[in-house]
Amino acid sequence: MADAPQGEQTGAEAAAPGTPAPGSSDSAGGNGGTDSAGGTGGAPARDARRDVFRDYVDAVGLHGMAAAEAAGLHASEWYALSRITLTGGLTSGELAAGTGLTTGATTRLIDRLERAGYVRRTADPADRRKVVVEAVPGSLAAVEHAVGPARRRVADVLAAYTPEQRDLIFDYFSRATPAFREATEEIRTASGGRRTRPATAGPHAAGGPL
Repeated sequence: MADAPQGEQTGAEAAAPGTPAPGSSDSAGGNGGTDSAGGTGGAPARDARRDVFRDYVDAVGLHGMAAAEAAGLHASEWYALSRITLTGGLTSGELAAGTGLTTGATTRLIDRLERAGYVRRTADPADRRKVVVEAVPGSLAAVEHAVGPARRRVADVLAAYTPEQRDLIFDYFSRATPAFREATEEIRTASGGRRTRPATAGPHAAGGPL
């Protein structure tokens, strides 16, 4: 939910460490295994662009966790609230599909957001049999406060680019977003829906209070 100016959505969708950058040595068009200094000696090959991309993705993920915690939300609640506010409202089934949670876990997540005053359940105007979860107007002050620093700082970064360069940056965002979502589905399919954590992970491991 860390927006760029005027609502660029990042959410908490951080790739795992090791995600190859476009054009890195792990993807098509890489540098053929040379290190960032151009060497081919005994040291492990590195690609400076891959390192930059990993550092960016890690920073986005860390910001998502910090913002969720500041707003008093678990990471999954933060992500769900981001999707609800971005789309204007989602059904429980749509939230379950987007988060990868079971139906029961999604219901409990919505219950927690509702008790916290962030969302409400309403009848779908187009189909009264459906229940839509939408944000409660005026309830997002804590969220807006949490994402404010990122919006301001990213706005400063983008201001240094020309309009044409910004168009290219946002074109990348529009293409990379579905790529990350497709990769997420690949992970879920391969894992069979299993969720694993390190043995030392506690209730705050996902970045926010339960």
